[in-house]
Amino acid sequence: MNIYIGNLNFTVDEDKLKKIFEKYGEVSSVRIIKDKETGENKGYGFIEMKNDDEAKKAIQGMNSQEIDGRHVKVNIAKPRKRNYRR
Repeated sequence: MNIYIGNLNFTVDEDKLKKIFEKYGEVSSVRIIKDKETGENKGYGFIEMKNDDEAKKAIQGMNSQEIDGRHVKVNIAKPRKRNYRR
């Protein structure tokens, strides 16, 4: 299951997120979205967990929790919309 995590402190890195979410189960991948030009953290990211039950527990356990001074928003990631331009 792909999990969205928003309102991240700009100092949080992928290793820290992985450690936090591993309390709930196996984390397949962590990706913090960064600005293409500056490379700076944009304040949100995605965590993928193989087991849906563990992912649901992570969502319930982490939503509205504080990480580095900010209350994060955690929920199931919505599929990315494709932007077809001609």
